[in-house]
Amino acid sequence: MSLSLASRCPVCSSTEHLLRCQGCKAQVYCGREHQVSDRDAHKKACNSVKKAQHTLDLKEQELRAHPGDFMTPPNLFEEGVGHFWGIHETRPYMRARYALIESLLKIKTSHAVQSALNHALDMLRLCRGDNIGVRDCIPAMFLRLGKDQACYDFIKWYFTTGQDAHYNWGDMDLPFLDVKDADSFESVELYTGTYAYISFVVAVALIKFRLLLDIKALQNSTALGEKVRQELLDNIRGQLVSSIVAGNKDIMQNQDQTALIKKLESQVEELFKAVNTSNKYFWPALLRPGSNLNARPQMYSTGTVEHMQLVLQYSYASWVETPGAIDMIKELSKKHTGN
Repeated sequence: MSLSLASRCPVCSSTEHLLRCQGCKAQVYCGREHQVSDRDAHKKACNSVKKAQHTLDLKEQELRAHPGDFMTPPNLFEEGVGHFWGIHETRPYMRARYALIESLLKIKTSHAVQSALNHALDMLRLCRGDNIGVRDCIPAMFLRLGKDQACYDFIKWYFTTGQDAHYNWGDMDLPFLDVKDADSFESVELYTGTYAYISFVVAVALIKFRLLLDIKALQNSTALGEKVRQELLDNIRGQLVSSIVAGNKDIMQNQDQTALIKKLESQVEELFKAVNTSNKYFWPALLRPGSNLNARPQMYSTGTVEHMQLVLQYSYASWVETPGAIDMIKELSKKHTGN
């Protein structure tokens, strides 16, 4: 499976010998000539990133210069880790950093998405309680970069340890986001029983669909086995599947994937229904986004159009960049809603 997000020259689509724009440091070009020809198209996004970065730099300087008082510890970036936002003086900085993430995500390169993801994860380090809600946009960034296992681990932590009523979010000695190599083929019951994190459930649905694509591709390569010599077949199989599947020896050596394909198809369908139950507006909007991608809801309640708009904006790119994902949702929508 090949994702459509990549760092390539927007003019000629070249992926070799790329140079970064020195303004935003997120867009890339094959050379000066194409950078100049793309200037008008890139200018708005570039200026947005530069402005956001400048604002963030100023807010960081202000925090680092803060001498500390009875409400604010000195050396905030050392002494205040985990408690940002709760410390009132850090809020302008956190808002500025989130604004930079939003600006970066307007540039469709892996460099931009990786930079945005780095900022988002560090914001969680600074504020575990995540008052600003940055965790909701992280799964889609992982997925856009092809980091499906990291995405699944991130989500599973929030659905396990993150749901523990006794977990002390203010205790920096407790493990945080420490789930590693969770079984991404496991039952989806954990994600269909609660809908607090609909953006997470949507992401798990996409992970399962990608696994389904990979296993079907692996099954198809097995069918070639009698006609293609083993060395070439192994190379084909290695290129068809993601790192999750390629690293699973049992799956890679299995000659019949029928049972696993059926299992994944069932899981995808369960997740589709779970999302539809949580917010009936989401799947129709994914198929026909319209103005929902540009809406700026200030408040929302679970299950509302406004909630859908936020989740759609977080996740839309990850779906359209996955070959076949939108078509799959069209089929499931016809089956379950008739639309």
